[in-house]
Amino acid sequence: MDSIRQLLERLDRVLALAEGWLGARAPRDLEPEVLARYHAFRFDPGLAGPHGGHLLPVESPGGFDLDDLIGVDRSVARLLRNTEQFVEGLPFNHVLLHGERGTGKSSAVRGLLTRYAERGLRIIEIRRDDLEALPRLLPALRDQKQRFLLFCDDLSFGEGEAGYRELKAVLEGGVTTAPENVCLIVTSNRRHLLPQRRSENQAVHLDADGDLHLGEALEEKLALAERFGLVLAFYGFDQKTYLAIVSHYVAQSGIDVPEELLREEALRWALDRSSRSGRTARQFVDDLVGRHRLKARHREDGLGG
Repeated sequence: MDSIRQLLERLDRVLALAEGWLGARAPRDLEPEVLARYHAFRFDPGLAGPHGGHLLPVESPGGFDLDDLIGVDRSVARLLRNTEQFVEGLPFNHVLLHGERGTGKSSAVRGLLTRYAERGLRIIEIRRDDLEALPRLLPALRDQKQRFLLFCDDLSFGEGEAGYRELKAVLEGGVTTAPENVCLIVTSNRRHLLPQRRSENQAVHLDADGDLHLGEALEEKLALAERFGLVLAFYGFDQKTYLAIVSHYVAQSGIDVPEELLREEALRWALDRSSRSGRTARQFVDDLVGRHRLKARHREDGLGG
């Protein structure tokens, strides 16, 4: 009997610890004051439950001025128009931004928050591995007064990876569709999000009437990207555009650099990195401004150099 009593006491302690852990991890209701105070959140799927996990507030989300995006004017203009429709409660499309690294895809999304947060726009960042939780997250957002950009950055799927079918079902045709106050926005370096095999391309054929038919596997992979109503390309920049971005950031910094010297250093920086992206331009200017201001500080301190 003593052994049984001791075992029961241990089980009580284990259950108490488990209840405490579950209480800390259990999904909570979305509190209106939290949604009003914070503009950006990260989604933590937590444990399965009616409200689909936690929204973790981001205290100081990195802002971005959309006027700093140069060379992608047409895509940004279409993105802004779609977001304006979304914020106003009008019909809109879910968005796929695709293109080369460093061309401003993620910055464009951050810029939307900077521009529309005071009008009720909120961003929820969700990782690719957590897309399986979409059917649990979306109902929790449905009755909120804010408008939510559900943002998945740098998305691509390997063969058989989780989250693909949930995303596809939410975009169109599934039982759990996105509510009207949720817009999915995805960035990817890949246009079609899923890898394509040579054998799948070989299955493409022309029928007797000359109509093109894709193989079933390829059709399935192309279908995901096609479910985004707005697909915007962010292409790499030519030399002229790259130098224009550099000049734009240098002018903002307030430092004075001779034009020829600026051009020479900027092109050398791009050559060393084999890239002429907006990110490369930003990194070059950060280095340039840092060096100039460090020299100025040393001169003020009498250190020379």
